[in-house]
Amino acid sequence: MNRHVVISGCSGGGKSTLLAALGALGHAIVEEPGRRIVRAARGGDRGPLPWVDLAAFARRALALALEDRRAMADEPGWVFYDRGLIDAAVALSTATGLAIGDLLEGTPPYHGRVFLAPPWPDLFREDAERRHDLAAAIAEHERLAAAYPALGYEVVTLPRLPVEARADFLLAQLSL
Repeated sequence: MNRHVVISGCSGGGKSTLLAALGALGHAIVEEPGRRIVRAARGGDRGPLPWVDLAAFARRALALALEDRRAMADEPGWVFYDRGLIDAAVALSTATGLAIGDLLEGTPPYHGRVFLAPPWPDLFREDAERRHDLAAAIAEHERLAAAYPALGYEVVTLPRLPVEARADFLLAQLSL
C-alpha cells in the first residue's frame, strides 16, 4: 500500500497546521517545498522566488518534491506531504504551458486519495513567504482541484473544522 499522502489545496487553508498536528501524533511529515525555497532565498540563497520567476521557482519546487519523495521512500508508516510533485507540476504548467502529465513522467505516485484544503478566508493571511492574495490562492486551488482527478487521484475535501478534528477526519478517511 502506498502510504505517501498529499495534503494540497488553497494557500492559507490550514495545510501546514494540519501537518504539524499529524506530526505531533507521530506521523512523518514533509514541509511544503515552496515555503522552503522562499525561506532559503530570503536567507541569502538567491533561489528563485515565485513572484519574480514562477517557472524557475516551480522547476526548483518540482526537483525538491522529487528529492523529498525519494528520501521518504522507505518510511514505514504514513508520510504526509504539504503539497508535493503534482502541486509543483501544476505551477510549472501554469507558468509555461507544459503538460502536467509530461512534467510528472517517471515520478513516483502518491496514495490514491488526496486531501484538498478548501479556501478558508478566515485563515488566509499574506506573509513573507506567501505574497499573493486570496483571489490568487483560490485560482490556484481550482487548478489543483482539476489536476488531481485528471491524474487519477480521488480528491477528498477537508472540512473546515478545528485542527484536531481535521486530523481525525483525514486519518479516518485513510482507514476506509
